[in-house]
Amino acid sequence: MAIMMKNETILNEETTGEVLDKKESLKKVLVLYSSIEGQTIKIIEHVKNTINEDIETFDLDNNPEIDFSKYKKVLIGASIRYGNLRPKVIKFVNDHKSELDSLPNAFFLVCLTARKPEKAIPANNAYMKKFDEISQWQPRLKAVFAGALLYSRYNWWQTLLIQLIMKMTGGSTDKTKDMELTDWQKVDLFSKDFNAL
Repeated sequence: MAIMMKNETILNEETTGEVLDKKESLKKVLVLYSSIEGQTIKIIEHVKNTINEDIETFDLDNNPEIDFSKYKKVLIGASIRYGNLRPKVIKFVNDHKSELDSLPNAFFLVCLTARKPEKAIPANNAYMKKFDEISQWQPRLKAVFAGALLYSRYNWWQTLLIQLIMKMTGGSTDKTKDMELTDWQKVDLFSKDFNAL
């Protein structure tokens, strides 16, 4: 009788373990972004295509309410605009530091300076350094990707400002041409690392 009771206990523990495994497998991957011209979204979509799990995506600029208990890992992507980090991104990661830290996590920035190979390394990128200074959350996996130079979408003063920045940093000032500068092979490597988290 005691042996049967012991076996029943073992079976119950095994069953409980299976239930926990099933619950874990039902959890989704959380993907968050903040984008202006759309290149960050394009990179997010590229990464999402490599993930063979259920994904939920939210725009951080819409102030989403997130129940982190539903997710198994999290990815955040954000663009730089005129040399500035997106304020809602910084607020979100600071407000949710403990929840982000509790999950495998990754973060990437999109900026035009990353078109230069040495500036595409997180440790060498001024914007990632700035993020590290003002963010209470420190992601486990980081990347910096070059964005796109989309003169056709800018108004006259944006065009002048971008041309000035490009002239100072050795980029294209030809407003008749849009240029996608993203290194998609680098995005693929990042995706592989994110999937391995």
